[in-house]
Amino acid sequence: MRIQFYLRFHTAFGQSLFIRTNRQPANEESGILPMKYINEEFWQAEAEVELNTKDTFIYSYFLKDKDGEIINEWGNDRIISAQKSPVTGIITVDVWNHAGEYENVFFTSPFQDILLKENAAKPKVKAPKLITHIFKIKAPLLKKNEVVCIMGSGEALGKWSTTNPALLVKEGNWWVARLDLSEEHLPLSYKYGVFNCKEEKFVHFENGNNRVLIAGAEENKIIIHHDGFIQLPNNTWKGAGVAIPVFSLRSKDSFGVGEFNDIKLLVDWAKKTHLKLVQILPVNDTTATKTWVDSYPYAGISAFALHPQYVNLETIAGKKHADILKPLKKKQKELNALAEVDYEQVMQVKMQVLKELYNLQHEECFESEDYKEFHEKNKHWLIPYAAFCYLRDKYGTPDFQLWQSDAVYDKKYVAKLFSVRSKNVKDVTFHFFVQYHLHLQLKEASDYAHKNGIILKGDIPIGIYRYSCDAWVNPDLYNMDMQAGAPPDDFAVKGQNWGFPTYNWKRMQEDGFAWWRQRFEQMSNYFDAFRIDHILGFFRIWSIPMHAVEGIMGHFVPAIPVRITEFHARNIWFDYHRYCKPFINDEIINQVFGQYAQRVKSEFVIANDFGSYDLEMAFQTQRQVEDFFAASERTEENELIRQGLFDLISNVILFDNENTQGDEFHFRISMEQTSSFQNLDWDTQQKLKDLYINYFFRRQDHYWQEEAMHKLPDLKSATNMLICGEDLGMVPHCVPDVMKQLGILSMEIQRMPKDINVEFFHPNDAPYLSVVTPSTHDMSTIRGWWEEDRARTQRFYNYVMGQWGNAPYFCEAWINRAILLQHLYSPAIWSIFQLQDILGIDEKIRRPNPNEERINVPAIPKYYWRYRMHLSLEELIKDKDFNEELKGYISLSGRG
Repeated sequence: MRIQFYLRFHTAFGQSLFIRTNRQPANEESGILPMKYINEEFWQAEAEVELNTKDTFIYSYFLKDKDGEIINEWGNDRIISAQKSPVTGIITVDVWNHAGEYENVFFTSPFQDILLKENAAKPKVKAPKLITHIFKIKAPLLKKNEVVCIMGSGEALGKWSTTNPALLVKEGNWWVARLDLSEEHLPLSYKYGVFNCKEEKFVHFENGNNRVLIAGAEENKIIIHHDGFIQLPNNTWKGAGVAIPVFSLRSKDSFGVGEFNDIKLLVDWAKKTHLKLVQILPVNDTTATKTWVDSYPYAGISAFALHPQYVNLETIAGKKHADILKPLKKKQKELNALAEVDYEQVMQVKMQVLKELYNLQHEECFESEDYKEFHEKNKHWLIPYAAFCYLRDKYGTPDFQLWQSDAVYDKKYVAKLFSVRSKNVKDVTFHFFVQYHLHLQLKEASDYAHKNGIILKGDIPIGIYRYSCDAWVNPDLYNMDMQAGAPPDDFAVKGQNWGFPTYNWKRMQEDGFAWWRQRFEQMSNYFDAFRIDHILGFFRIWSIPMHAVEGIMGHFVPAIPVRITEFHARNIWFDYHRYCKPFINDEIINQVFGQYAQRVKSEFVIANDFGSYDLEMAFQTQRQVEDFFAASERTEENELIRQGLFDLISNVILFDNENTQGDEFHFRISMEQTSSFQNLDWDTQQKLKDLYINYFFRRQDHYWQEEAMHKLPDLKSATNMLICGEDLGMVPHCVPDVMKQLGILSMEIQRMPKDINVEFFHPNDAPYLSVVTPSTHDMSTIRGWWEEDRARTQRFYNYVMGQWGNAPYFCEAWINRAILLQHLYSPAIWSIFQLQDILGIDEKIRRPNPNEERINVPAIPKYYWRYRMHLSLEELIKDKDFNEELKGYISLSGRG
C-alpha cells in the first residue's frame, strides 16, 4: 500500500520535518521518513508499506531545527489499518499536534482512564459501501450523550442541515466519520458540531471559520483528514484536590503513622466532598540511619522501593496469623494517641513484626504466581535494593564507600547473596517480602481510588540520596563530587543544601534516559499524575561544592561563566584575592563575633599583608569548620563562632571556576548583601552590579532553555501521566515558555508571585494549565502565615481580599474560607489544598493551634517530618455538616 503524507506546517529557514513510524517502509533504511517542502503551507512524504489484515501503521511527526535539536509533536495515535481490496493507497492530510495545546491534557491517563471515562456516547452509524474520505477529530470535553457530527456544503454532508447530520463514532482518541464523497464537487466547506443522541437534537457548531476540503480521492484510494481538535471551549473542565503526606493520615486501624490502607478512607472523604484528586509526598524507602532523620521523605535510599512504615501489619497477618498482633494492641493504641508521628518507635515495631511474618509466610508468598510476576517485573531494582539493605545493616551505615570490598557494586557477588546456598539468603529476601506487600497495599489503594473516580498524584524528588542504592549501583549517572540545593529565598536566607549528588545528564542521555523511564513506569503502577519537585533543576541546578555546608556557597550548573576579560572590558581592576577570597577586617570580626572577637583572631584567622585577615589553613572551608565544632563541646559560644565562620567564608564576591586557571568565575549570589561588596568604592560597586545582573538575568536564559529542551521532551514522552512542575523560587524567564510548549502544568502560589512587581499573586490571574494552591508542605498553612508578618497580612487583607479596616490578628474561619474560595474560582485547571487549609474554614473542626500544622521548615536542614492529622479520617467522614458545606463550595465553583 502506498501512503502519501501531507502535513500542514509552517517552518522557518533551516528546519526540516520527518515522520517516525512503527514499520520500516520499503526502500527505506529505517522507520524514519524525511519530508519534502512543498510550499508555505504543506510538507509531503511518500512510503510503500506492506500491511496484512490485522496490521496497523502508526506514525507521528518530528521537527529538526538547524542546530540539530529535535522537537516531537505530542501523541502517538495516528493509526492506519490495512484496507480491503480494491484500496491500494492512502492519502493523509494532517495538522501538527503541538504538545502545549491544552486539549492534550485530557488525553493523559487520569482523564482518559478515570475522570472522563464514562462521557463518550456510542451512536449506531452505518458506513457507506464506498469510502473515499475518513474524517478524524478530537473532542475531549463532550457532555454525557453527546457525540461529534459533521455538516457541509455537499449532498453527503447534508447541505449544512442540522436535522440529520452525519455522526462520528469514537475510536481510540478520535471521533471518526467514513464518508463517500465521490459524487461531490470540490472544493467544499464543512464544519464539525455537537449532537445529543438521547434527545436526537443538534446542539451547536464548533467555533471558527469553515474547514475546506480541496482534494478528491483518486480511484481505489482513501483520503484521511486528521483535523486536530474540535474548536470548542476546551478549557472548561476544572477540578479540586487535597494534598497530605501519607504519614500524616490518621485512622483507628493504623499504627502510629498513616498507611497505604488509609488512602482508601481519604478517597471516601474526597468522594463525599466532590474532590477529584489526592496528592501525596514521596513514599520511597528512606531507611538510612534508622533514626528520626530518616523521616525526610525526599532522601530515598531507592528511587523505586516503597517505605516499610506505610505497610499495614494486620493486612499481611490476615486471620491466619492475627495472634501475632494481639500483644501489640496496647502499643498501637499508645502510638495512635500521640499528636505527632514517633518515627523511631513506629519503625522499630513494624520491622520486628514484619520479620516474624516473613518467617511464617515467605515460602508460601514466594511460590505464588502473583509474587513471581511482581519479582520479574521489578527485579532490575528489587535485587540491588535488597542487597543494599542487607549490606547497610551488615556494616551499620548506608555510606557504601565504607563497605570495604563491597564498596563497588558487583552484580555477580550480589547474585551469590540470593543463592539457596547463601547463609544470608533469608536476610536478603526479607526485603523482597516487604516490598511485595507494600506494592499490594498501594496498588489496592490506587485501584480503590480509581473505582471511586479519584486520581492519585505522586511526587518525584529532584535528587537522590547520596548514600542510596541508585548511587551505589550506577555512580556514573551522578556527579558524586557535588551537592544539589537551592539559592537563598524568603524561606531559607542561607540557601538550601540538600546534600544530594547532581545528575550527570550527559551520561543519562546516552541510554535515552533509561533510569528516568524506569522511574516513570514504576510510578505509573500506582499514580495518575505526578509533581516534579524543583523542575527548575532540569534547566539548571544549584550546585554546591563538597567543601561547603550552606547553600549560599553554590552556583548554577550549567552556567555561562564570567571571563576575566569582561572585567577588563568594563574597566574593573581585577584583584583575585580581594574578589575570590573572604574579605575579613577588624570591623567585620567585631560585628560578627562581638565579645568573642578576640578568640576568633587568636584561633581562626591570621593577619595578611593587606591590613586584613585570612582564615587559618584548618578553617578555610565550611566543611572544615563544621567538622571542628562537631568534635567540640556544644555551647552557645561555639555555635555563634561556628556560624560566624560560615559567614566569613561566604563573604566573597566571586567563585573561581575550577580548572580554568583563574580565567572564569561565577558570582556569589546576593553579592550586594556581603560586607566584601559593601567595602568597595561606589564606582566599582556599580560596574560589578551591572556585570552581576548580566550574569544572572541575561546571558543564561537561552542556554538554560536549550538545556531543558534536551531533557524534558524525552522525559515527558516516556509517560502518559499528567505532569505538574514545581516551578518556584528563582525562575528563569525561559521556564514558563518551555512548560507551556510541553503542556506541563505550572504551580501558582498566592504568597510567592512570579512577577517581581507584585507582592501577592491572585488566583484569578492563573493560566489554565496550572495548579493553584495557597500553601505547600514547605510553608506555613494559611492560618500560620496569617500570624507571621502583621504588616504583610494587613496589606493582603486590604488589597487582595478587598476588606476595609484592620485585619483580625488571628485567621478567623471566614478569612480562611474566603482564601479557599478565591482558589476554587480560579481559571486554573486544578485547585489543590493542603488538608489543614481545608479544615481551617470551620472553627469547630480545625486544629486549635495553627503552629502545629506545619509539615516542613526548609531553613532547618535536619527537620523532623512528623505532622499528623489531629482527628481521624473516620471522624472526618462522619462530620456531615462540614462535608456538605465543603461539597457546596466545590460544586458551586464548577469543580464538582
